[in-house]
Amino acid sequence: MWYVIQVQTGKEARLSELLTRICTPGELSECFSPKYQTQKKVRGEWVYVEQLLLPGYLIAVTDDVEALQARLRSIPELTRLLTMGETVVPLHQEERAWIGAFTKEGSRCVPMSVGFIEGEKIVVTQGPLKGHEAQIKEINRRKSLAFLELEICGRKVTTKVGLGIVSKSGPSNRRAE
Repeated sequence: MWYVIQVQTGKEARLSELLTRICTPGELSECFSPKYQTQKKVRGEWVYVEQLLLPGYLIAVTDDVEALQARLRSIPELTRLLTMGETVVPLHQEERAWIGAFTKEGSRCVPMSVGFIEGEKIVVTQGPLKGHEAQIKEINRRKSLAFLELEICGRKVTTKVGLGIVSKSGPSNRRAE
């Protein structure tokens, strides 16, 4: 099962490594903080960078949630499993499927998508967002980002993924002749 662990933002990588080190393989099979790939302009050149998909959260894959909870209690920093009421709940199948469809074990980074805007419609031509345009709530062309709204453990979370818009066409982009 996949469980979500809330951690202090900025400490995701360090705590993921720590949990992987202190847990036995029977207690934890994978621990990661999902990322997404985008482009940033550095000294006039576009370079690919990886950013956190869900800042402040780790995903732990385990069949023994009680053992994982005991390990989390031994860490002096903020680490808590997300719950619904008093019950620790795993990610729903749809949530796991979404992350699993866009990433793979060992490389939990959503690759950058590429598309164009035609009128008011976003068309993704390549990448993981192809065919998932309806999930896009907003885009920032300048920063090559698409904003998606996901539901994780019953909470709505807005996250970003990389989306490069290569062109814009349609009525709003035409000049009066």
